Amino acid sequence: MNNSIQIDNIGCLYTANENGVQSYENTSLIIENGLISSIGDSCEINSINCNGKMVTAGFVDSHTHPVFLNNRENEYSMRIAGSSYEEIAKNGGGIISSVNGVRNASEDELVEKLEKRVNRFIQNGTTTIEAKSGYGLDTDSELKSLSVIDRVNQKHTIDIIPTFMGAHAIPAEYNNNPNDYINLVCDEMIPEVSKQGIALFNDVFCEEGYFNIAETRKILNKGIEYGLKPRMHADEFIDSGAAQLAGEIGVFSADHLMAVSDSGIESLAQNDVIGTLLPGTTFFLGKSNYAPARKLINAGINLALATDFNPGSSNIQSMPFIISLACLFMGMTVEEAFQAATYNGAKSLGLENKVGSIELGMKADLILWDLNSLIEIPYYISNHPIQKVIKNGEIVFGA
Repeated sequence: MNNSIQIDNIGCLYTANENGVQSYENTSLIIENGLISSIGDSCEINSINCNGKMVTAGFVDSHTHPVFLNNRENEYSMRIAGSSYEEIAKNGGGIISSVNGVRNASEDELVEKLEKRVNRFIQNGTTTIEAKSGYGLDTDSELKSLSVIDRVNQKHTIDIIPTFMGAHAIPAEYNNNPNDYINLVCDEMIPEVSKQGIALFNDVFCEEGYFNIAETRKILNKGIEYGLKPRMHADEFIDSGAAQLAGEIGVFSADHLMAVSDSGIESLAQNDVIGTLLPGTTFFLGKSNYAPARKLINAGINLALATDFNPGSSNIQSMPFIISLACLFMGMTVEEAFQAATYNGAKSLGLENKVGSIELGMKADLILWDLNSLIEIPYYISNHPIQKVIKNGEIVFGA
């Protein structure tokens, strides 16, 4: 066989699909041309010995904001001193504080920054990320951000799914006329983004102080008109009715949901919208209002987990740590959290037939652990012994 490799002596293999988590004991895998070609068989080809340890699918981080110039550690100091994220944002911090950096940076500078960040994702076992623009907030800078994502995606082993997020915040120059900015997003940015041909999704921060229900509906429908699939930041700080709108529009994913209402939950469930929960944000902001995962699951909503990696409210790139938070603070079982961090994350991106699980014909995106069982992932909290990460059948991290 050409470009073939065998992973053998697997103590336990864990994968997830629409039916939940499956496990295989004392098994092996054969990878051919970057895809899973066999589970349980063996043959005389190059092999990697797992020494009886665990193998899982690579993580799918379906909500990240990795295109920015500099970190915002000064805001972290302000929160330690007692300021809230909302207070910092009202005083010129938050999303807006990252805009000047992106606008003034060259594309090459941002590419260099993003490459380093995706390397860290790989080291933490993440083999696919969704990546948003949204720190440019003018047409040229948003297109530049998407170009940065595309350039890194073309040459890096990780899969990056690009999302346009011009509707991340109202930039300072439009504070007195936000409607003009919304018109700019709809009438200029979205057509130019569509013409550029990089972004697959269009995301809107539907929240008090950002974009209201009517504005969000207008922006998402304009994106749909231009072939951009809808996603939403929904009900993060207050119940704004965003989850109801998410169900009405049929977005791929409604994200955050810490303040989601019962009617919002009903709308998501009735319209089969995935809820993407971001416990790292709650943790990083020092809050305790974690999203009601148990309530959402009991309502029949499929949940994904993601890091929300960004410079202000979640400087976290570890999906294993996110699984720990989900189990400790949101009442999720380890199996639910693992499925949310792999298969359901892929499903929220429309990629469940390619990544996020270990099935015949799927991409060979794998983590080889120095662990024995799934429960050890959240148990280790922050020290995760990953031996190797395999992407498209090739070792991209480890010896």
